[in-house]
Amino acid sequence: MTPIRVLIADDQVMVRQGFTVLLNAEPGIEVVGQAVNGLDAVAKAAELAPDVVLMDIRMPELGGIEATRRITTTAGTVVKVLVLTTFDLDEYVYEALRAGASGFLLKDASAAELAHAVRVVAAGEALLAPAVTKRLIAEFSRMTAAPRAPLKERVGDLTERETEVLSLIAQGLSNAEIAARLVVAEQTVKTHVSRILVKLGLRDRTQAAVYAYETGLVRPAGYQ
Repeated sequence: MTPIRVLIADDQVMVRQGFTVLLNAEPGIEVVGQAVNGLDAVAKAAELAPDVVLMDIRMPELGGIEATRRITTTAGTVVKVLVLTTFDLDEYVYEALRAGASGFLLKDASAAELAHAVRVVAAGEALLAPAVTKRLIAEFSRMTAAPRAPLKERVGDLTERETEVLSLIAQGLSNAEIAARLVVAEQTVKTHVSRILVKLGLRDRTQAAVYAYETGLVRPAGYQ
């Protein structure tokens, strides 16, 4: 099986080296390079074509948010970005998700959590910790703009069922949980999710969740 190729972008050498050692010890994962800042990350992502970039947010030269945006908007790219942050409610993480990041991970994560996060993002599942990601998206959508009223009609070209699935994704539910809620097969949910992403031109479930909040399909927590 081809290993998951990882690029680590962080301006702290100890962080880069530590993550490199941890990930290279994991079966099926290979660190193919390190980047010392955002500009370096963009260049090496293009050069090395990793599957996943572990991206620190706060770096010199070019920050992680803009680096994420440049990497994920490059034509034909399939690179996934996993944001590294010190705090689970870092004010910049929401912007990183909007810029195209597939999820986030705390820097004090264990080796097992780090490897799991890389595998999940590489597989396109995106929402690493649904409850935390939901809380983060809700918190910062509150901070960035006043909430819109929830949409009553279908979203874009989505069917009524696809709109319902999108709403549940934004609430942090997994495919299995959505299937149980809607009393359908999990494979049916996977099909709905794939169609949602294609119809809305979104990269993954995280982008779908952000879209649901920003369009008003789901209200941020705390609003009635």
